[in-house]
Amino acid sequence: MKILQLCKKFPYPMIDGESLAVNYLSKSLAELGCEITLLTMNTSKHYYDIPVVLPKELSHYADIHYVDVNNEINIKGAFQNLFSRDSYHISRYRSRQFKEKLIELLQRETFDVIHLETLYLTQFIDTIREHSKALIVLRSHNVEFEIWERLSENQVSFVKKHYMSYLTKKLKRFELKQIQHIDLLLAITQRDLKTFRSYGYLQSAKIVPVGLDTSDYLAVDKNIYSTPTLSFIGSLDWIPNIEGLEWFLKDIWPQLIRKYPELTFHVAGRNMPDSLIERKEPNVFFYGEVPDAKAFINNHPITIVPLLSGSGMRVKILEGMFLGRIVITTSLGLEGINAQHKNQVLVADTVEEFVKAVEFCFEHPIQTQNISHRAQVFAAKNYDNLEIGKELLSFYRMKKELITT
Repeated sequence: MKILQLCKKFPYPMIDGESLAVNYLSKSLAELGCEITLLTMNTSKHYYDIPVVLPKELSHYADIHYVDVNNEINIKGAFQNLFSRDSYHISRYRSRQFKEKLIELLQRETFDVIHLETLYLTQFIDTIREHSKALIVLRSHNVEFEIWERLSENQVSFVKKHYMSYLTKKLKRFELKQIQHIDLLLAITQRDLKTFRSYGYLQSAKIVPVGLDTSDYLAVDKNIYSTPTLSFIGSLDWIPNIEGLEWFLKDIWPQLIRKYPELTFHVAGRNMPDSLIERKEPNVFFYGEVPDAKAFINNHPITIVPLLSGSGMRVKILEGMFLGRIVITTSLGLEGINAQHKNQVLVADTVEEFVKAVEFCFEHPIQTQNISHRAQVFAAKNYDNLEIGKELLSFYRMKKELITT
């Protein structure tokens, strides 16, 4: 089966959830005999200086094509968008050069499936229909408009709340319209699929969670008593991550450091804003982008994911579980991962619950160690990328047979 995968940003380095999700699914399909071609934007926001010899982590692709795209937010574009029905979220990824490259590939090769990785690529559906008979699949990493609805609700400033709500309405209108034009929807979680169904999506769909390769995740034992540290890692140009981290630093960390003065907190992430780097917090260390995310997670026994808004799956939670870390997250952060509180993870939705979760780790070392071991087993059993790829490929073959007959 020949698959063309379209991405809105170059999926490397593999340090954020989207890049991991893109690579591990395509890798599993390639290992199962599919020929995968990648066409990706290389955006100014997530620019990757592409070397002549590509990293071995991308060797599963039969061919890779990329187009530079300037998607920077600018005052003029944002102002003009106020008088347009266009979604500013989407229009920033509009590119004539990308469209031309897509047409060139579709005219040169015949594909069985075209994977649109995230909603942003659905603006090219008409172009694909004009030049290809391939099955058009949207792999929805989350319900985009839901993220922005939650962010709007959490805004304190009336002006920001009103403006974000306005942008969100346009994004929602675009998202609900575009999903009606695809052939197949791949939802990351059952909850996301249920949401799309509730808004009128009636066509074929399948739940395809993010999967990882167990062999890439080798845990290093860390005891909270010998290494009393917490870590956070995530893309820090993604507003829900910043929002959750600010909440943790402002409301939770001061209570923890008073109770455990030896405790340290280590924060890493791509595109870390200066406001964080310049922040002076006791026993808090900011690293920016780290060369090896897995090594960073392995260095600290507890991984926190204090998410207050968002949708889809949090891949960093999966990584923490694969590496045998104690993951403390909110109920919202755990969406799409069917783990249970005090079985494979610790769930905390309030300041008090977060503090108690950390206290639990210190006060119940044996139970804590058992939770981390169960997390590894659970993640390997339920989120292995090859097993997820097998299910998806079988589903594609069934869909192709139905179409041809």
